[in-house]
Amino acid sequence: MKYMLLMQFSAAGTDFPSIDTWTQDEVRAHIAFMGEVNAKLTAAGEWVDAQGLGGPQQARIVRAGDGGTPVVTEGPFAETKEFLAGYWIVDCESPQRAVELASHISTAPGPGGRPLNMPIEVHPVMSAPAQEL
Repeated sequence: MKYMLLMQFSAAGTDFPSIDTWTQDEVRAHIAFMGEVNAKLTAAGEWVDAQGLGGPQQARIVRAGDGGTPVVTEGPFAETKEFLAGYWIVDCESPQRAVELASHISTAPGPGGRPLNMPIEVHPVMSAPAQEL
């Protein structure tokens, strides 16, 4: 079964500063941890995809306007306290394994090497309906 693990960043309720204030060594340690996670997932045959995402200042919200013309706005807005920082798609044996992986990812190091304990959402990736439909 495939699962999507979503790394959320929340300005509310965190006890660490945003990554743009970390030292270069702290950022390197964080990125190295993510590389190790991906290497272990690959070695276990569980890795499908993983990407870090640009911050909310780079995101856009798109809706269909009149006649299907795209209406593009900046977003999420500055008052938004949470945003999606990255994701993994994993293929593992059970929901419990997906939760174990999410728990480990949550321990990514932050300032001073302390675990961030960021929330990681776990979503099953649904299959398409049968072709007969």
